[in-house]
Amino acid sequence: MSPRVRSGKGKVFLAGAGPGDPELLTLKVHRLLRESNVVLHDDLVTAEIVALAGPQAMVHNVGKRCGAKKITQPDINVLMVESARRGLQVLRLKSGDPTIFGRLNEEIDALAEAHVDFEVVPGITAGAAAAAALGVSMTDRRSSSRVVIASGHHAHEIGKRRVGKECRSRWS
Repeated sequence: MSPRVRSGKGKVFLAGAGPGDPELLTLKVHRLLRESNVVLHDDLVTAEIVALAGPQAMVHNVGKRCGAKKITQPDINVLMVESARRGLQVLRLKSGDPTIFGRLNEEIDALAEAHVDFEVVPGITAGAAAAAALGVSMTDRRSSSRVVIASGHHAHEIGKRRVGKECRSRWS
């Protein structure tokens, strides 16, 4: 994948930066950091990982922490869509894995509605990294047959989740 600007043919990668250790990045995310024209990262992505962005990259911290927002979710969506429409390769970098405890479906909905090409790139979630750091398995066939991941909150306003609903109906 080339980082060069392609008129109207940009793409957004919604990717996980893992638990913060640059050595735990996937090879694909490491490559995307070097190649992308725009990197939009969350507050919890470490400075060591952000520093891996290529010299051509426009890097923006779009994170939210403890309710304090540097930028709104709709503004992040606009940044992704407008950058891709300009032919840029955009890396939307989230801590951990983008499919867990994030706003992935909201971002997918915005990109799909704008007809922007995107790809989800998994990362190591903090739960798996913590278990590995402790040297324990998250399951044990003798005593623990499942792992449950639960969020402690919901969005104040539930918007349309077209893509999420399609996925749930396929897997139900």
